[in-house]
Amino acid sequence: MSISELQSGLSECEAFLIVSPENRRYLTDFESSDGFLLITKNHSVFITDSRYIEAAGAKVKNCDEILLLKKASEQLSGLKEQFGISRFFVEAEKLTVKEFNTLSKWLKTGLDTSEADARITAMRRFKSEDEKQRIIAAQRISEIAFDHILTFIRPGVTEKDIRLELECCMIKNGADNPAFDTIAISGKNTSMPHGVPGSRKIENGDFITMDYGTLKDGYRSDMTRTIAVGNVSEKQAEVYNTVLRAQLSCLNTIRAGIPCREADAAARNVIAEAGYGDFFGHGTGHGVGIDIHEAPSVGPRSEETL
Repeated sequence: MSISELQSGLSECEAFLIVSPENRRYLTDFESSDGFLLITKNHSVFITDSRYIEAAGAKVKNCDEILLLKKASEQLSGLKEQFGISRFFVEAEKLTVKEFNTLSKWLKTGLDTSEADARITAMRRFKSEDEKQRIIAAQRISEIAFDHILTFIRPGVTEKDIRLELECCMIKNGADNPAFDTIAISGKNTSMPHGVPGSRKIENGDFITMDYGTLKDGYRSDMTRTIAVGNVSEKQAEVYNTVLRAQLSCLNTIRAGIPCREADAAARNVIAEAGYGDFFGHGTGHGVGIDIHEAPSVGPRSEETL
């Protein structure tokens, strides 16, 4: 989470202009829905509006200056002149076309989209010890919620009941919010990896898939668990154990230095050999952090290395 890492690659006339809440949070450890982070070779400025300025003064890290946002066009133009900036690196992946055009108009210069995303993504994929501990803390809350939900699920409760109970348990045990929209689906609905919880009531013989996570101190966890209610058929048990073997194969393969595609193949090949390859349409895994999906991506087309 070091602004100095970005500064090291800048010349005196270049700057990063960070607009996205996620990257502002990453670089300053402060969450806000509005504002700018300007990073020059030797200076960093955080600009935010009156809703956040008091908290920013107490909590923003790594910045030399914190300014109250009044009129963005004039303030950014003024900073451009103050620091002699002729080239701004901006986030192509995070900006809308309208935002990009507005910034270009204010700054009266071309905005460079070639470097910011790649540099920040490369930084964010490697977690500091503090980041790791925040992710672990979030995951521990998710695990408490899983233990609890096993005592709650029974025939007659609905998918929405399960979702609400999971989220309430996470909040009661220290979560700031769910990490993303909780998935709790049952029976035939479990064929949809991103199914939406509805009013279907749980029945004996159902599989229930829960995909959920915790947001804690700015960082997220992500876990998926499938359980069975009552007895299951031989076919259900076969499919469940096929996925389990695939997971264990992947866990036994993963280590530093291997291509992400190799880790993915360790799981995918088990499922394909069992005859279910056509039904494995998604990736095997992904990084987590401030966002729920972060680099690296573990999938069949990934070019990354673990």
